Amino acid sequence: MTANAQTSQTDSVTTVFDVKGMTCGHCEGAVSSEISELAGVSSVQAVAATGKVTVVSAAALDEEAVRAAVDEAGYELVGKA
Repeated sequence: MTANAQTSQTDSVTTVFDVKGMTCGHCEGAVSSEISELAGVSSVQAVAATGKVTVVSAAALDEEAVRAAVDEAGYELVGKA
């Protein structure tokens, strides 16, 4: 008998945040860089035109940790989209 191994991407959590103040590619990079340093984050996609930041992580992120990372980059986390 073989065990059912779950190796799919269902082991990750995708969260979309609203970030205020991003206006260009440099802004996107600064926000992405700071958030990607958080433990468990596997990808970050920031879009200045919409103010949306999509984060894929191993588990749900602490919103205050994300807020601190966005603040460190010089922008404002509005909340989850």
